[in-house]
Formats: sequence, structure tokens, C-alpha cells
Amino acid sequence: MSAFIRNGWYMACWSHEVPEGGFLARRLLDRPWVIWRKADGEMVIMADRCPHRFVPLSRGTRDGDMMRCGYHGLAFDGAGNCAHNPFSGQPLDIAKVEVLPVVEKHTGVWFWPGDADLADPALIPDYSFLDHDKPLHRGTIRMEASYELVTDNLMDLSHAEFIHRDSFGVNGSLLTCGQHEVVQEENGAIWNNWTMPDSDPPVWAVPMLPEGAKTDQWLHMRWNAPSNLALFIGLARSGTDRKDMVVPPMGDPHILTPETATSTHYFYTHEPTPEAHALLEKAFLEEDHPMLHAQQEAMGDGDFWELRPVILPSDAGAIRVRRRMMQLRRAEAGEPVAAE
Repeated sequence: MSAFIRNGWYMACWSHEVPEGGFLARRLLDRPWVIWRKADGEMVIMADRCPHRFVPLSRGTRDGDMMRCGYHGLAFDGAGNCAHNPFSGQPLDIAKVEVLPVVEKHTGVWFWPGDADLADPALIPDYSFLDHDKPLHRGTIRMEASYELVTDNLMDLSHAEFIHRDSFGVNGSLLTCGQHEVVQEENGAIWNNWTMPDSDPPVWAVPMLPEGAKTDQWLHMRWNAPSNLALFIGLARSGTDRKDMVVPPMGDPHILTPETATSTHYFYTHEPTPEAHALLEKAFLEEDHPMLHAQQEAMGDGDFWELRPVILPSDAGAIRVRRRMMQLRRAEAGEPVAAE
């Protein structure tokens, strides 16, 4: 069974990562692709392999609205057709390159690797909170761990009490007063929600409040298949019915796209300040990534379920997502799918 869901929208890159008049080469779902924009603004995601001698097209050049192979000069248009053969001056109908359905939305470039007839743009998850002109850093990092392990990590934020003590630590509130629920919507979205009423403020908010002040906190993580997550954060002074906000409510994308079966492109945002960048670098690269990479190495080639993991109550959201992913894989493989 495939390690990846095919019939779903993944993010290939942020829109700004594709250079004007150039291209971006990136491995996605364990295959190389080249991403570029035509003169009219239309985005193209094309297999990064010439069908003539299998050289990566990314070793060639952009030629107007074509990618030209750097080995023998065949040029391919946005539909993947060989629009120019320099040896004859004519198109070469037998030479084609695979292209994927692609949509530019929410400042990102989304692709559909499965049945093109099912690629409905309306199924792209809602990240409309990114659709603004305010300064915002849109970043990409590479995690040396399976996208499912990174999803598990995000769908169980109780790890913040331990891994993120020095960055996003929640100051013990998840353990002392955390209320946890998992909600599945009719559209398939799964929410893993933590609420911490009358709690000590998180580490990062302590300087903003009087000594001894209590807060109401909430951390609501949304998952949409295959691996698109968003975190919604709230922090208000206790006893104000969430009206006296310490900071405005926040929505943060945590969008994951498999690079390979054991590595992941992680798309995120933060405020465009050196302090915010340093905090995210610490949380992702110094805290999350070493743990997830160690987990991936410890598991080796072992299947998650066959390794018989111990399940804690806080794992409920992550387990619900894994079961949903299993259903989607089985459906794509034509196998019977049990009801939840």
C-alpha cells in the first residue's frame, strides 16, 4: 500500500519561492518536480525528467513559457507537450512530460498527485487567515521524519510541556487544568482541542501580565487530509469570558508535504521579526526536529501499528487522524473500508 494519499491537495511551496522567470526544483512524494510560472501567471508543476534521456529538466533553462532541457534542447510547454525540437524546429508529439493539477491559493502553490478528474479546488483547506497584505514571514524547513510522525507531534500538543519548556512552554497548564476533546466535522476535518481555564500564563506571555495573573488559554489544532494542519491560539485574562485578550487570537499554518517516506517539507509562518524567527528556529530545529528524527531512526522500517505503540488519552486526536489516513489509503487501493 502506498505511503502517500494521492487524491488530496498538498502544498508544493509558498508562491514567493518560485522565482520570476525561473523555476523551483523540489522532491515531493518521493519524486522530483520542477515548479514555474507562465507569463500569464499560471503556475505549472512538471515532472523533473526529460523523456528523451531522463536528464532533470531543472538542469536546463526557462525559455519563455517552456522548460528547455539542457542536454539536447527539447522544450516542453505548460501542458507537458514537447513544443519545440531544435533538430527539426517542430513539436515532437511523442515526447511528453507529466504535469499535475495545480492551484495558487492562500499564498501557496497546491498540487493534486492523484486522479486529475477529482482535483476540485474547493477541497483545498481554508487558510484564509493568510490572505492579507500585512508583513509575514512564510518559511519552509525540512524535517528528517515521516510526515505522519510530524502530524502525530502536532495533533498531540501535550508534548509542549516537555520539549518546548524554553520556547512555547505552557507552564504546566496542560497537566494541571487542561481539558481535552477531539471533534470530527462532516467535511472530514479533525480538531484536537486543548482548553486551559484559570491557568498560569505560558512562558512567553508572563512578561505581559501582572505577577500572579491567571489566564484562560486555548490551543485548537485542525487537521485536513492528507497533512494540512492549522493551529488556533487564544489567551485571555481569567474571568473575562475571553473578552480581555492578552494578545489577539492567532492562526498559524502547519502544512506538511512528504519529501520522501521519511522526510517532510514543513511550511509555517511567523511575525517578521528577528525575535520571532529565533523562537521558531529554536522550537522547530532545536526541540521538535531532533526528537522526531530520533523517533524515525528508532522505528526504522517498522510499521507504526505493528510496533504496537502504547496509547495515552492525549493521543486521541493523532490516532483518529492515523485511522482516517488508513481508510483513505485502503479506498485508493480498492480495499474494503470499515466504518469508524
